Amino acid sequence: MKTSKLIIAGIMMFMMVPSISQAMPESFADLAAEQKYSVVNISTTKMARTRQMPPQVPFGSPFEDLFRDMFRNQQPEERHSLGSGFILSKDGYVITNNHVVDGADEVVVKNSEGEEFKAEVIGTDAKLDLALLKIETKGLRGVKLGDSDRLRVGDWVVAIGNPFGLEQTVTAGIVSAKGRVIGAGPYDNFIQTDAAINPGNSGGPLFNAKGEVIGINTAIYSRSGGNNGIGFAIPINLARSVFDELRESGRVQRARLGVMIRDIDKETMKALGLKNRHGALIPQVEAGSAADKAGIQAGDVIVRIDKHEIKQAHDLPIRVARHKPGEKVMVQIIRDGKSMTIPVVVEAMPDDVAQGAPKQGGKQKAVHGLSLKKLTPEVAESLRIRAKQGVVVQQIMRGSPAFRAGIEPGDVIVKVNGRMTATPESFNKQAKVLADGVALRVLIDRHGDQVFTVIYPPRK
Repeated sequence: MKTSKLIIAGIMMFMMVPSISQAMPESFADLAAEQKYSVVNISTTKMARTRQMPPQVPFGSPFEDLFRDMFRNQQPEERHSLGSGFILSKDGYVITNNHVVDGADEVVVKNSEGEEFKAEVIGTDAKLDLALLKIETKGLRGVKLGDSDRLRVGDWVVAIGNPFGLEQTVTAGIVSAKGRVIGAGPYDNFIQTDAAINPGNSGGPLFNAKGEVIGINTAIYSRSGGNNGIGFAIPINLARSVFDELRESGRVQRARLGVMIRDIDKETMKALGLKNRHGALIPQVEAGSAADKAGIQAGDVIVRIDKHEIKQAHDLPIRVARHKPGEKVMVQIIRDGKSMTIPVVVEAMPDDVAQGAPKQGGKQKAVHGLSLKKLTPEVAESLRIRAKQGVVVQQIMRGSPAFRAGIEPGDVIVKVNGRMTATPESFNKQAKVLADGVALRVLIDRHGDQVFTVIYPPRK
């Protein structure tokens, strides 16, 4: 009798335990079999010229010219790397990480059947570490994108990729955390997972239990170089708009408010009479910026963008970046203890230059690998430039023809093929000849010194 009561009690206790919304799957075999056709391996080749210096020999030695010619004619060294990716759509667009293809002279995509395709880099986004590739073939199967905002800590996830070159490796785990900031960039908002992520998984998909891509595997925390159960993936909702922009124009232009921001400490919270430390404090508003035009002031605390709460300063640029320049956002602030909502038409971030090229009318950016702006008297003074006109090199793509020519950020390009260059547009127009196999003779002002170099056409 006692035994039966215990059994009944045990059953009742079991019935009172809350049901688990996402039970552990019996197997991920169906998911792995279905998605293997959409997951690809990425291999790259980079031509790196070794920069060994010739040995010192006495001046006038018969070996002087021999060593000089020997080291001057060093042949480029091929460097190979591996990563992962996934087919975004059946028309041949492929997603991977920017760091997988950065500076690559050749990119090859390999599918689960062992077929290889030479890929074109349509565009990249270094700040979010994304790259869009294009391959020409038929019969492709694109992935289905999920909703990473609905992902919960504890949900099951599956990673498929190319760790250490081991093709089509499947690992499973759970979401360990969301919104991780690891110092990778201004838009850190990573999904953390304990699914095994290793070198070579970069750029590969992170699936939910339904077989939808909810993340892009990007980084690991490891002291040994291998998996320690801490991997990071870019949320697909953060990357989704980037895919569209890269496909349409080959570049990404993000929106901004034009304010400096910082977190709120206890002292500031008391001084401003805030109830908590949520929000982003604005210590400075840029003159003439979108925020300035809308009436946002230094000392305001931004607590919400549209319907999304801003809990800390890092949340603000991520939220604003989801909008396109020219869109209107509703910014809720606290000013002098009072809450108010201000509409702001966000503007383009001036220095946000993608490492890619527009499909039409702008492919020269991918060819010469430079981000440029017009020289101003203020910039000339700060860089100690003697030239009165030219274009300033802001950024340079590693591995690009301009990078191989030795051009550096801060250089001012004065002449191209003997003609003065006063604007980025004029330089881009002159640089079009690179696509036809014509080299560019470039005269540079580098902190007051004249420098001459040649930008050679990209390797076919």
